Amino acid sequence: MLSVRSSNSSSKSDYERGDFTAAMRASINRPPTPDGDEDKGAEPTLQEIINIKLIESGEKERLKELLRERLIECGWRDELKAQCRSFTRKKGRSKITVDEIIRNITPKGRAMVPDTVKAELLQRIRAFLMSDNL
Repeated sequence: MLSVRSSNSSSKSDYERGDFTAAMRASINRPPTPDGDEDKGAEPTLQEIINIKLIESGEKERLKELLRERLIECGWRDELKAQCRSFTRKKGRSKITVDEIIRNITPKGRAMVPDTVKAELLQRIRAFLMSDNL
């Protein structure tokens, strides 16, 4: 099991103290969510419109499930797990954070997605857009 370290230097991690929210914040650095009232008058971009249509129709969930299936079928998931384990062993389980694993493995994982899987998803998105007249 991975140990989640906080940025403070106490002997117990936030996770061990039961402060799960702080542990989550310490382990994954994400940019802040923009305020909802910013750009209220701005027109949505084409990308935002497409995303909304995909979500409303349920197609986004179907595409995500298709992606999961294809990545499992081609062995991508198992290979990524092996890389995570190798990286964790190399760095030491008690000396690594989830954020470090993500920073190291994400670029490799993206590069390992087979072109056939990318092409199939792109074809499905194009077909959806054509059928929705976007």
